[in-house]
Amino acid sequence: MSTHRRIPGVGDPTLLVLILFMTALGIAMIYSAGLVDIRSPATGIWVRQLYWFVVAIVALGVTSRFSLRFLEWLAPWIYGLSVLLLVLVLFIGTGPNGSWLELGPGRLQPAEVAKLGTILMLASVMGGAPGGYERLVELWRPGVIALVPFALVLRQPDLGSAMIFGALFLATLFWAGVPLSRIFLVASPGLSLLLGFNWIAWGLWFLIVAACLYVQRLFILESLGVLFANVFTGALTLRIWDSLADYQRNRLLVFLDPEIDPLGAGWHLIQSKVAIGSGGLIGAGFANGPQKRLAFLPEQHTDFIFSVVGEEFGFIGVMLFLVIFALVLWRVLRVATTTEDQFGSLIAFCLFAVLLTHIAVNLGMTVGMMPVTGLPLPLLSYGGSFLLVLYAGFGMVQRVAWEA
Repeated sequence: MSTHRRIPGVGDPTLLVLILFMTALGIAMIYSAGLVDIRSPATGIWVRQLYWFVVAIVALGVTSRFSLRFLEWLAPWIYGLSVLLLVLVLFIGTGPNGSWLELGPGRLQPAEVAKLGTILMLASVMGGAPGGYERLVELWRPGVIALVPFALVLRQPDLGSAMIFGALFLATLFWAGVPLSRIFLVASPGLSLLLGFNWIAWGLWFLIVAACLYVQRLFILESLGVLFANVFTGALTLRIWDSLADYQRNRLLVFLDPEIDPLGAGWHLIQSKVAIGSGGLIGAGFANGPQKRLAFLPEQHTDFIFSVVGEEFGFIGVMLFLVIFALVLWRVLRVATTTEDQFGSLIAFCLFAVLLTHIAVNLGMTVGMMPVTGLPLPLLSYGGSFLLVLYAGFGMVQRVAWEA
């Protein structure tokens, strides 16, 4: 209770300290990323991130003062606004992929806002659901809520951000108590989409899904719906592939073999591995990374900021950063597990899912374990919109912990 009196609205001071510390480290790494011998877009960009940091702190302070019932009332409005922004960006978007909206002195990425709106809407719908979920048709509302922003973001096209909405959907179902067998069936069309490139692999997967449906004995219409969805997404794979931009297709191809285009699409991944490997045990020291300074490492302030960490701080520094990430994830998950309010618990767990997905994908792509999808590393990568949305989400988690 004494903590509540000292910091109104802040239910987990440890989490607050961790995210402030990690953000400060992120700004320092963005500053280092801009110290290059050949001028690049990263030069001086840390000042913008510092401005966004100030705005983000204000956002955290504001959202931490909103009661959970007010947030629940606000959820449809924020979700509706985020969908409207996603539609708007398709017509007047600027920047790469047309993913940003110009707002006076700055730019806003609606896909990031949509993550927060989707979290609130999913928590609102599933937080008040009666449970059970014996029939798949009961899951149509969260499915539509996640599908709308997924489709709009994929249309930009922004494959990396689109997959976050799929992760949010599955995370919500899991935390709301939907049986894992039902989640498997709901998620099966997504894997069919990935396996559609190889008809043998897709055929084996289809047989597995059919066997699961036989064992679970769903209603006939639901079983047919799952089978049709798998057939549809499997047949859609090549069409989606053709709709991707050239650079997105190249990213997927060089994931399988970076050497097929070492001076083009494979350059990012090759240089990232070289930078991380050259760090050794203790690294080259802050701001002294040679790959970064000579501009061999592309996107060093956004997608590949962790490559700069590996190059300059080595294995020991990488492990320290990972420990801090693990502590942040643990504190958010702790809030989700300790509150008795289902709406608040879902907010915290969905934010946990967003953080975990971003961290896993970003770290995976820097070492070649996942395709380069353009997902930033939370609190470290440059990106004002993402930082602002994260802090707004952290403010809500603080409120959940406060009311627990």
